[in-house]
Amino acid sequence: MPALLAIGTRKGLFLAHSSNGGPFEVDPVRFSTIGVPSVAVDTRGPAPRILAGIEYGHFGPSVLWSDDLGETWQEAATPPVAFPERTGAALARVWQLQPSPAEPGVVWAGAEPAALFRSEDGGATYTLVEGLWDHPTRPRWQPGGGGLCLHTVIPHPTDPGRLGVAASAVGFFRSDDAGATWRPSNTDIRAPFLPEGAQYPEFGQCVHKVAQHPARPERLYLQHHFGVYRSDDFGGSWTEIGSGLPSDFGFPIAVHPDDPDRLYVFPLHGDVDRTPVGHRCRVFRSDDAGATWQGFSEGLPEGPAHASVLRDAMTAGPAGVFFGTRDGEVYGSADAGETWTLIARHLPDVLCVRAAVL
Repeated sequence: MPALLAIGTRKGLFLAHSSNGGPFEVDPVRFSTIGVPSVAVDTRGPAPRILAGIEYGHFGPSVLWSDDLGETWQEAATPPVAFPERTGAALARVWQLQPSPAEPGVVWAGAEPAALFRSEDGGATYTLVEGLWDHPTRPRWQPGGGGLCLHTVIPHPTDPGRLGVAASAVGFFRSDDAGATWRPSNTDIRAPFLPEGAQYPEFGQCVHKVAQHPARPERLYLQHHFGVYRSDDFGGSWTEIGSGLPSDFGFPIAVHPDDPDRLYVFPLHGDVDRTPVGHRCRVFRSDDAGATWQGFSEGLPEGPAHASVLRDAMTAGPAGVFFGTRDGEVYGSADAGETWTLIARHLPDVLCVRAAVL
């Protein structure tokens, strides 16, 4: 079956194609002078739509789309993601593009400064979700190292009223009424960088990424600045599951589409030394919802490795498991992460990776 791999980098978008499970072939770069921090492949319509959140430099961020696998691209006549004047905010980056599995035509966008936008025309234009923007805790939100960014959107696959978002360093928030109202959902997530006695705050958590299992939507996995967690009630409560890892610091987390107990992380030494643990390029997998972990490295670089993997640069789905590094290498696995194949090298800094079966 044909598959598409979309790789957003600091200097351009790369698309790779595979036919019938064969090797991926990488097309020439698109937008070679433009950063692509977010990308999505929307397969809900009659033809796949590729969405790309881009950074024009002096001209600011925008969203482009292609309905012919990247041959041609379109952009809305007016800025597609823009804050209403009353907010006094200006868009810095589109961090996430997420088609809604429960609502045809709906695409969510996570932005910086931390905000959620909704599109009802397939991702061409967006409006601000004001219920989150006006949340009473917003005046106390603080940015993480990467900025005040809403980097994760988790729409429920069958209930369009239920939605989760994660922002750094704000935490995980949940809505049960299609975004009209929101509540922080960070119970039992520890923030050790806070003073003793205040390490379990209602919000203010430095969440790096959240992943959901598509067939078991109440099951969420979360990579925190210090810790890896699981929720079995859509963020109502969290259980720490990182004790079996060599380090519980990292950025990406992904869950296998066929098994809600199988997940992947890429541990780093820590928040100061953001290099792979032991300077070995290894993806760690759990097959029992985080109770135990095993590292896999067959096919990955054997020598000392120093490049990290960013929060959106790992993905798992029907096409396989994939990740890209900050030194421009992209790897894929067709056997659930046990062995890896090099797909691309010498790319710019990889910011995001998404894959789809066409």
